[in-house]
Amino acid sequence: MKFGGTSVADGERIARVAEILEKYVKEGHELVVVVSALSGMTDQLIANASEVVTCTGKPPVEPFVAAIRARHEKALRLAAPDLYDEVGKVLSARLESLENILTAINTLRELTPRSRDYIISFGERLSAPILSAALRQRGIPSVVLDGCEAGIITTPTHGDAIALPAGDTRIENRVVPLLSTTVPVIMGFMGCTEDGNVTTLGRSGSDYSGAIVGAAIHADEIWIWTDVDGVMTSDPRLIRNARVLPTVSYLEAMELSYFGAKVLHSRSIEPAMRKNIPVLVKNTFNPDHPGTRILREEHRDRRVVKAVTIIEKVALVAVTGVQMVGRPGVAKRIFSALADHGVNVMMISQGSSEANISLIIEEGHLDQAVDALTGIRKEGIVRDIVRDRNVVAIAVVGAGMAGTPGISGRIFTALGKAGVNVMMISQGSSEVNVSFVVRQQDGPKAVQILHDEFRLSEDHDE
Repeated sequence: MKFGGTSVADGERIARVAEILEKYVKEGHELVVVVSALSGMTDQLIANASEVVTCTGKPPVEPFVAAIRARHEKALRLAAPDLYDEVGKVLSARLESLENILTAINTLRELTPRSRDYIISFGERLSAPILSAALRQRGIPSVVLDGCEAGIITTPTHGDAIALPAGDTRIENRVVPLLSTTVPVIMGFMGCTEDGNVTTLGRSGSDYSGAIVGAAIHADEIWIWTDVDGVMTSDPRLIRNARVLPTVSYLEAMELSYFGAKVLHSRSIEPAMRKNIPVLVKNTFNPDHPGTRILREEHRDRRVVKAVTIIEKVALVAVTGVQMVGRPGVAKRIFSALADHGVNVMMISQGSSEANISLIIEEGHLDQAVDALTGIRKEGIVRDIVRDRNVVAIAVVGAGMAGTPGISGRIFTALGKAGVNVMMISQGSSEVNVSFVVRQQDGPKAVQILHDEFRLSEDHDE
């Protein structure tokens, strides 16, 4: 069971999580818990590290650490009052280490990817002992493990590491023997390289940690506890009548997580899929709701479309030029240049004339993308580079779309009737996703149109 930052935002919520876990322990389940940092803590650590490394006066280390101490000690006092002194010493030692590393990067005026990963791992280093103490407060034996101690081995890509299957045996050997006598609480979001250097798994990486551990120990199920009732047909902030999906397939869940659904980390499905382990998404604040079950085989009904998602903060980049037509290796040259500049390409569309390639990238990567493509333009391969920030990407997802004729026609006819102009279209080979790009101001309208067109708010089959 993985619990996200909103689930453990303060002492009251941590006590609520302990109550949920106690229920399942008393029912006879063997549990492994993966926990995130307290809500907002990782962002605060990132911001403070960035400020400290460039600060020329007195660095704001002491007041920052004091504020973190106050928040975590308050949570500990509420969640596990009888263990306050014991666990408070653990928190103090870790806060001292955090203060030392923040002071060091200020002195050196250098924040390396390796030291940054170490700093931002402190959110979980502080939350895990409190949750473990809350379990012990209720008479449930519990131990705390960081990602390295749990055996999570990753690539050395700091900030966005990928777990290596070689770590599975290590995780199994270290975690499974604990289950007969205790509930291990594992710090999410982090692992380490073969050399023992701390790495982090990218934003929302605790979902990924939960899946990694669950797969390695051959869990019966992997449960992701969050602050919504499950995977929904669309963003409820945009669509008031969005509905929780009772079941989705691994492939549908991966597409939804990649294309804007915030409930799951986009990588968290792969470890479960590899071992064919069901993933259940549940709400910490509504634990009796059945949630969404994610399975290998999609639930086959007459509803061919399951959900409509939107990705904001993206940009469109188009490259054109007659020199591209019939010239082998042009696409390779473009994508290699973008990769060398650290640009992640989310969607691709190429005209049949081969004279135009359109790309959707993260908005924050736009300057790097233009720099990369400007170098290619100097080689005479492309003529023009067009950029546009005023766009959003929308994905229509459903396993039933594969092999069902007329779905794309329905999508674009509905949009056309509503006056929504589609700027770019991309369909994956899996056929479970049709993605397209519209103007930013048309995004919410387009999502609502398609949610209504496919009657996604209705519980019964289409």
